[in-house]
Amino acid sequence: MQTVFNGARYRSLYGFRHYLRPYRWQMWVMFVAAFAMVAAATLVPLVIKAAVNGPIARGDRGALVPVFFAALGLGVAECVLIFVRRYIQSIAVLQVETNIRDDLYRHLQRLAVAFHDQWQTGQLLSRATTDLSSIRRFLGFGAIFLVVNVVQYVAVCALLIATYPPLGLIVSAMTVPVIWLARRFGNEYSLLARRVQDQQGDLATAAEEAASGIRVTKAFGRGTLLHTQFVRQAEVVRGSALEMVALRGRFWSLLELIPNIVMALVVLVGGLAVAHHSMSLGALVAFTTLLVLLQWPIIDIGWILSMAQEAATAADRIQEVFATVPAVVDPPVPATLTEPRGRLRFEHVSFAFPDADEPTLRDIDLDLAPGETLAIVGATGSGKTALTALPARLYDVTAGRITLDGVDIRDLALADLRARIATAFEDPVLFSMSVRENLVLGRPDATDEEIEAAIDLAQADFVHALPWGLDTRIGEQGLSLSGGQRQRLALARAVLARPAVLVLDDPLSALDVHTEAKVEAALARVLRDTTAIVVVHRPSTVALADRVALLEDGRITAVGTHSELMRLPAYAEVLTVDPDDVISAGVPR
Repeated sequence: MQTVFNGARYRSLYGFRHYLRPYRWQMWVMFVAAFAMVAAATLVPLVIKAAVNGPIARGDRGALVPVFFAALGLGVAECVLIFVRRYIQSIAVLQVETNIRDDLYRHLQRLAVAFHDQWQTGQLLSRATTDLSSIRRFLGFGAIFLVVNVVQYVAVCALLIATYPPLGLIVSAMTVPVIWLARRFGNEYSLLARRVQDQQGDLATAAEEAASGIRVTKAFGRGTLLHTQFVRQAEVVRGSALEMVALRGRFWSLLELIPNIVMALVVLVGGLAVAHHSMSLGALVAFTTLLVLLQWPIIDIGWILSMAQEAATAADRIQEVFATVPAVVDPPVPATLTEPRGRLRFEHVSFAFPDADEPTLRDIDLDLAPGETLAIVGATGSGKTALTALPARLYDVTAGRITLDGVDIRDLALADLRARIATAFEDPVLFSMSVRENLVLGRPDATDEEIEAAIDLAQADFVHALPWGLDTRIGEQGLSLSGGQRQRLALARAVLARPAVLVLDDPLSALDVHTEAKVEAALARVLRDTTAIVVVHRPSTVALADRVALLEDGRITAVGTHSELMRLPAYAEVLTVDPDDVISAGVPR
């Protein structure tokens, strides 16, 4: 039966073997307990044989008492061994699953943003949950009993041949059709298992998107439509799962049929042998009892093989993630910034998204002096957001370089770089944790006074009115807050990090005019000592900048003050200025 499990499809599963090494002694205990359990079960037919040929044949009732206690002792021993195996197995295998999941999560954190742009969230979730459970089930049960059942099969066949060779050879011959069936089943089942697991990932994505987008769904009244689409996907998964069930049913039925046919032959041939006195009655009883023991390993191979196929395809799916090499990594020998000042330079920088036909940014040259604020102005799709993602190495440039205080940012350790550059995104992301935990995400050692100062700067005093103040959990993605409230918390989080460089991707777009003016006034004080890049969509925000850069089709076409650039038709068209807004914001006209 071992040949059934050879082949390239199990290489990924074999690649997880190093997770078992720290638990070698537990594995040995499990194997010993399993083998001892099989030995105890195998000895019972031999005890029965001795009882039938001895005390029962002679009518010696007193001699049956030791036989009874021998059989009882073997049964109790088998129960104890099952408990020991299952208890140790649960501890070891659950820890292995935890370790794999921890490594998977850590690897996902190391992978670049480009990877997460391309992968569906549901596919990653299904790998971290359903697929890992499949691997745990096989490592905890299938792998052990694959070995144990093979040993039991060989041992019982040897006992059967020793008990009565003609019948023993007949029983051993059923190995051939079992292996043939198993190989055919394995080839078909592996394809079905992969299809079902991929479809389950798509279904998880649909469920995740339905949950995260529930407000949009309700606002447009499209719940029925999305439900219909979800049901359609669920039916696809159900159909594939039923194909797996049908295949397993056919395979397991044939596996049960083979030993039943053999049992009928044994009763026929064995009965004739007993009638002709070439086999004792006790030997026939022991033979049929041993054959019953042999049925379980044969039938069990269907269960183990289906479990192995699911675990192998699950391992393939997880290894696809592990095999992805992080595109943004620490340098072999990180450089250090002896006197960080915050001078940021873009030197002939170009950038293209993975698999994109054309670069998003082309030959960007910018030089920001320490403490200088540069506003980026451009039409939708000009590359503003892509530009703001480069200083913190959320993406790496495809040409040119970016330097921080004269050091290429690719030569700095990522943790060091991102401790010096903080980013507030236009679409703020908050986590399902307390307000305080969200705020100190970039600086866990911040004091209460510093937190309050950041809250005050971002005009986020609303947090004190929440039920538990800063300790209030704000819910998944912060959807319990308004867009403006989320944006102000994200701004406070970025400012609290005290970065040398602050990157703001239109962080005030969701604020009303009055709140925006208060935030801008407070932010202006912070920006005096911080190098900043600010993506601007509102004319009033330009007042925060020392200079303005016009970005058109991925190129910087002009750099200057707001009044200088207002002479350019392209700039005036992008940044249409309302006179009252200009006056209230203090922007020079």
